Amino acid sequence: MSTDAQQQEQGGGAEAARDWRRWHEGRVVAVAAPYGPLSLTGTHWLSDYPEGRIPAVPGHWREDGDEVVLTAAAEDGVVVDGEPLTGRVRLRADRGPVDDARVARGERRLVVLRREGLWAVRDFDPGSPARRAFSTIEATPYDPRWALSGTFRPYGGGRTVRVANADGVERGLGLDGEIAFTVDGDPHTLGAAVEPDGSLWAVFADATSGNGSYRFRFLRPGAPARDGSVTVDFNRALLPPCAFADHFICPLPPPGNTLGVAVPAGERNRIDA
Repeated sequence: MSTDAQQQEQGGGAEAARDWRRWHEGRVVAVAAPYGPLSLTGTHWLSDYPEGRIPAVPGHWREDGDEVVLTAAAEDGVVVDGEPLTGRVRLRADRGPVDDARVARGERRLVVLRREGLWAVRDFDPGSPARRAFSTIEATPYDPRWALSGTFRPYGGGRTVRVANADGVERGLGLDGEIAFTVDGDPHTLGAAVEPDGSLWAVFADATSGNGSYRFRFLRPGAPARDGSVTVDFNRALLPPCAFADHFICPLPPPGNTLGVAVPAGERNRIDA
């Protein structure tokens, strides 16, 4: 443990520092899990394979309106809902955890995805090279100076902005309001979405992005209080899934979400052995 972290545990921020360390340890475990982000080996858009055959993915995949039709023979080794598939099945987008995906082949999970009307199949393999190589997540020890008081200001109606994604494609990003806070007396805002449970989600960059930390990060503050007050805790800034596998399509920061200050807090980079 660093000297700063030891001082935090000896001072008034001891419990917060311990909570952060438990959170960080849990994040490392979750990322390294068999079906965590490191296991994603491909995102295959069906529009790129009009004949229905995806290299290295078993079966024949065809989109049909609001569903995907998967056809497989016994030699494909495809399992759907725990039963071998010999024939045809209609699928909708998977919404739950990866290990609960309907389609599998051995330890692999084939997850059906839909974005902006386009269908894709994601291939999660616990034996992926990235998962085998992973060591830990580099993160800055807890610093109470980066647990900031903020205010969430709803827009009064959702907005959608077009932003580039990690795969180079521009897609819509929904935003519901902005989080306002100050750093060393200077005001800043981040456009944010409201999650189904009321918590917030923002994608941001700062002066350390690409220079000491990954090129952008996620922030997930809890649900604001009735008066809009919310804690903006950059100690829990997250690496996006695409920091662990190139096949995720994470959105880049929207206009206004690149901070001109350095945020030397939270997760910084993935570390491989």
